Amino acid sequence: MTPIPTIDYDRELFHEKTVRSVTANTKQDGLDLLREAAAIPIRPRTQRFGLEEANLALRMLKAGTINGAGVLAVG
Repeated sequence: MTPIPTIDYDRELFHEKTVRSVTANTKQDGLDLLREAAAIPIRPRTQRFGLEEANLALRMLKAGTINGAGVLAVG
C-alpha cells in the first residue's frame, strides 16, 4: 500500500486560493483588455452562498448553472 503523503496545512489548506487561467496572451493583450473593460464598463456577476449552502453551490458549479462567479461566504 502506498503511504499517504504529508500535507503542509499552513501552505495548502488554510489560506484563500484563487485559480486563474490565461491562454497565450501578451502584456499588450492584457493592457488592451483593461482599457476596454474600463470603457464598457464591465460589471461582474456574483452569486453568494452561505457556508450551509456549500453543497448546493458545488452542484450548481458542476451543472454550469451559476451565472458569473459563485462566492462562498463564511461567517
